[in-house]
Amino acid sequence: MDASDRTFTIRFSLTARIPEALWDDECFEEEDWFKEWETQIKPGLIRTVFTHLRSFPNWQAHIRNRGVSPEDEVEIVVERRYAPPAEPD
Repeated sequence: MDASDRTFTIRFSLTARIPEALWDDECFEEEDWFKEWETQIKPGLIRTVFTHLRSFPNWQAHIRNRGVSPEDEVEIVVERRYAPPAEPD
């Protein structure tokens, strides 16, 4: 069986613009913005992607771990499956 491969990348670059006055606040947690991304935003994005992909019955998707931290990369492998042609009668 032959396979045809392509790569498609969606990259998110994250930035937090923090006003100088917050640095003087003892209660300010400088990593809270990233925690919000990791625990609330990113999981919802991934669920939405998988929900959409599952709406196409001939396509399958799974996450592949290539040794990179999931904070830095999430690779979703998507595969289109074809049924073998029917044998003539």
